[in-house]
Amino acid sequence: MPFTPTEVQAIAATEAAKVTHLSLHKGNPGTTGANEASGAPYARKTTTVTAVGGVGTSTEVLFDLPGHPTDEYNHFGVWAGATFIGGNPLSSPKKDTEPFQVKLTVIFPITAS
Repeated sequence: MPFTPTEVQAIAATEAAKVTHLSLHKGNPGTTGANEASGAPYARKTTTVTAVGGVGTSTEVLFDLPGHPTDEYNHFGVWAGATFIGGNPLSSPKKDTEPFQVKLTVIFPITAS
């Protein structure tokens, strides 16, 4: 049964309101948040997500990275507190290069399963 556009927006807005943090990953985070970046000063970043037409857009966050030039981040993760919600590939991989920071705004579909 397809949902009406109004219901799709209501579902997306409810799901978007759950999101509290974003994370960076060196590989697919799967269903658990695996492959997350690590090492000081890296930390998950607080964000809010707005939803329009079933698409979520986060506020911009700035990740501080540990300064390992060989590291490449190719996925992001979405969290509700300490609970992993899901993740997707980045539109382009990010390298851990000077100034050892990655600025990120994520845009992703929010769908009812």
